[in-house]
Amino acid sequence: MGDIAIRALGLSKQYRIGARERRQTTLRDQLAHGAVGLFRRNGRPVAGEDTIWALKDVSFDVTRGEVVGVIGRNGAGKSTLLKILSRITRPTTGQAEIHGRVGSLLEVGTGFHPELTGRENIYLNGALLGMKKAEIGRKFDEIVAFAEVEKFIDTPVKRYSSGMYLRLAFGVAAHLEPEILIVDEVLAVGDMPFQRKCFGKMAEISTEGRTVLLVSHNLGAVGSLCARCVLLEAGQIALDADPESVMADYMARHEMALSGPPRTRVTGDPDLGAEFVLHLKKDAGEVGVSCGDPVRLEFDIEAPRPLAEVTAGIVLRNLMGEPVVGMSSRVQNMPRVSSPSRFWRVSCDMGSLPLNAGTYLAGVYVGKGDREVARFSNAILIRVVEKDVFGWGSVLPGLRSWGPIYWAPRWDIEPK
Repeated sequence: MGDIAIRALGLSKQYRIGARERRQTTLRDQLAHGAVGLFRRNGRPVAGEDTIWALKDVSFDVTRGEVVGVIGRNGAGKSTLLKILSRITRPTTGQAEIHGRVGSLLEVGTGFHPELTGRENIYLNGALLGMKKAEIGRKFDEIVAFAEVEKFIDTPVKRYSSGMYLRLAFGVAAHLEPEILIVDEVLAVGDMPFQRKCFGKMAEISTEGRTVLLVSHNLGAVGSLCARCVLLEAGQIALDADPESVMADYMARHEMALSGPPRTRVTGDPDLGAEFVLHLKKDAGEVGVSCGDPVRLEFDIEAPRPLAEVTAGIVLRNLMGEPVVGMSSRVQNMPRVSSPSRFWRVSCDMGSLPLNAGTYLAGVYVGKGDREVARFSNAILIRVVEKDVFGWGSVLPGLRSWGPIYWAPRWDIEPK
């Protein structure tokens, strides 16, 4: 137990659809509340009442110093989970154990009192974390500088703009050094300079040995900051593994990577007025290779009407959607076939791509002459597994440490 920072044991949370707290300020309100009570017993839903399980039997442990990402579609239960762990919401069943001082940033200004000034709210939040006034004072200037609210620090926060509110809220949560930091989507709000600042601070925190639980739709942030990731689906844990495996599973579940039967995408050429179809051979929607092995992709393109010539391009991206390498028959000025046809076979022999171990997505682009007319995003999933590429008795560190590409330059190292 000494190494456990967060433990979730069978957490479940049920909500009544449309239910809300009622202020019974009039006789009519009290009569209405009494009528509702006829259809409920002991506060529990009865047959015929609409309910939904936001979480269902969620269990996991987070050890001290771990940085864990939580991903999933909207409504998967991510925010509900964080609210339970932050003691904002009580679970319907199960329990959560928290071992350490917790700082949460779930919504803009959570824990702020609107009538208090920025200065007073900083000290209030620190006190709630169990910090002494001297400890808060040592961090005060750093928080204010991060939030860029020096001129307004003695103004009630109810007069702050949403951006000022957000900057101060994140500054307080990140700088008051809680042992456990629980953050919900803070890297997806605010302007770009603020997002970069937040990302930098989160990266710093992730190396300080503090425990972090981060919910984000920004897969790039999760992949960069977290060593472990949990995928929630319909309130349950679908997968708990390394970020790359979880993100690949997430994308496959929601058909962000294509496989199996032929898929269609609307043409980018209004003159053609119909869809192109990408035909993949059986199981060709996923390709498995080892580091340094040759990669060959082959597929058929079906056009809505005969075309005299076709060009093709392929762009490989990582799971965060960032391009790794691109190639195009048009740019290479490959010989063009002038023979009208609706069906075209495309083969791309890439040779030995210097890809580190990881999962990549190949997008296919189709051109009519010099114009792009169809695009099949994330058409083929490529899994690259580790291999002793240089024969030195060990595999390469992989995508997470070295990035997507490995290289073999010539080295000359000698005393000067």
